[in-house]
Amino acid sequence: MKAEHVRLFIKPYCGWCHEAMDWLNKRGIQYETLDAMTNAKARKEMFALSGQTLAPVIDVDGEILADFGAEELEEFWGKLKGSK
Repeated sequence: MKAEHVRLFIKPYCGWCHEAMDWLNKRGIQYETLDAMTNAKARKEMFALSGQTLAPVIDVDGEILADFGAEELEEFWGKLKGSK
């Protein structure tokens, strides 16, 4: 699946956030990183998209996955791939 726009909302000291970045990097997936700790606008948008303040949150062409680890990201990406 070739996603058009992938945004990853993170918190710098979040282990799951680093796990998500590693997962995306290993697959050569381009994404924009938004720091929800230092960027108030990103934090507000992350909450508006996901309804919570936990990170990471990923937005793939408008499809949202919140508060996840690599296994959930793998499953989410597989479902997106199957629907495209």
